[in-house]
Amino acid sequence: MSATTPAPMPMSLPLPAALNGRTVVIVGGSSGIGLAAGALLGSAGARVVLVARDQARLSAAVDQVRAGGGTAHGFAADGTDEADLDRVLDQVGSVDHALVTAGGFATGALLDTPREQVGAAVDGRIWGAYAVARAAARRLPAGGSLTFSSGMYLTRPIPGASASIAAIGAVEGLTKALAVELAPLRLRVNAIRYGVVDTPLSRGGLGLADDAQVAAAGQGSLIGRFGTAQEAASAALFLMANNFVTGTVLTVDGGQSLV
Repeated sequence: MSATTPAPMPMSLPLPAALNGRTVVIVGGSSGIGLAAGALLGSAGARVVLVARDQARLSAAVDQVRAGGGTAHGFAADGTDEADLDRVLDQVGSVDHALVTAGGFATGALLDTPREQVGAAVDGRIWGAYAVARAAARRLPAGGSLTFSSGMYLTRPIPGASASIAAIGAVEGLTKALAVELAPLRLRVNAIRYGVVDTPLSRGGLGLADDAQVAAAGQGSLIGRFGTAQEAASAALFLMANNFVTGTVLTVDGGQSLV
């Protein structure tokens, strides 16, 4: 093998046990799927680093992961700001995987909604993924991974959300492009196309006030309910642990895209 040819992708056990002792940075880890991923990773023996803007929610999330027996640290930072992310990652030290669950979902009919009204959600989704990729890719070892978040509305669009749907489409395009671009570094890049998952964000977006309303709203889905944050988050652990998966958009939606 010549000096210019990178070594093959490292092989590892494609199970959560492979994450024991690894450091995983979760941008958007103070609630919902990100927090659930942190708890699962902590239980698998990973060192969990949660990044979010709200210090109070972040502190509560760190306490929750630690209460489950995991090792967790929290850093208040803007996940779309590369300099902020560089500051955090410099403090963290070695990083093996990065998961991005942060990102809003703006609604508004095209003819009634100016760009400024949806700009923050769109920019957060696209530039959040891009900033994390730039900051983390400089530090990840061979076999490390980036995992982004997408959503089923890309394939089953709903009215009044064109800008946000376009943004998640951009994230999926970025996923495939970076999987090719970063392959010589033996880094993997994947995304998860989530269905409706019971999180504070989805409850607020759908106007669901309590468990009874969530249960009623999910009855029309193929499995008769929405997904849990833990079910959604477990897909991220699979993508981190399996070194034979890259450039993949994994659909985790309980069959919602079929009906």
